[in-house]
Amino acid sequence: QVQLVESGGGSVQAGGSLRLSCAASAFSVSCVGWFRQAPGKEREGVAYWDSYGSSDYADSVKGRFTISKDSAKTTLYLQMRSLEPDDTAIYYCATRPLFGPCGDTGLRESSYSIWGQGTQVTVSS
Repeated sequence: QVQLVESGGGSVQAGGSLRLSCAASAFSVSCVGWFRQAPGKEREGVAYWDSYGSSDYADSVKGRFTISKDSAKTTLYLQMRSLEPDDTAIYYCATRPLFGPCGDTGLRESSYSIWGQGTQVTVSS
């Protein structure tokens, strides 16, 4: 089974940037999502990428976050710019063993069954 490891989290001031990485033991997967969970809140979808050329973002991060994949590596990235205190959360990447596009379920937690351990992002005002 594919294993995912996130990295790149840290502490930044509002307005700053971070790039998160999601390294997979094998990228024979076609749909990968980024999620986040803030203290006391439910986990929410942030962005997704699929090998069919589709990606999408939550409204709260559109224009600020960009998801991409390194074609030479089995690594997916989440570039985060203009960070805000509300972006503070543990960020997770996730995938699923089914092969196919993310479709309209790419931001749904229930669409994924394989999760990384998460990486903490803290944005101070």
